[in-house]
Amino acid sequence: AKQNTEHRKQRENSVTMIGNLLARSGLRAATQTVARTQRRKMGDGPFTDAMHVKKNKYVEEWNGRREITEKAFEVGPDNLPAILFCCIVFPFGIYSFTRRELIIKGDPRYKRSGLA
Repeated sequence: AKQNTEHRKQRENSVTMIGNLLARSGLRAATQTVARTQRRKMGDGPFTDAMHVKKNKYVEEWNGRREITEKAFEVGPDNLPAILFCCIVFPFGIYSFTRRELIIKGDPRYKRSGLA
């Protein structure tokens, strides 16, 4: 244990010495400058206007409709059965099938839960 602590102290000292040496040589500032120049522009992106990218009007319309789905969505007699099936019947069916399988197999997780 004593050797491990001495070895750790020597390693920490050598790391700090290397850090000080790099700081004095100006290498740390150079690495920070490189990292600073490689950042991407958040809003503009890496592309410029000189590339003349044309927007697809159908894709733009589809994106606009996706953004306002909650405002355009209406519940009516046509889609009510599908909503009830997807939100209530299907999840309950998965739950009951899984529960029955755990009971039949005698799964220890089900036995420990106090429900068996």
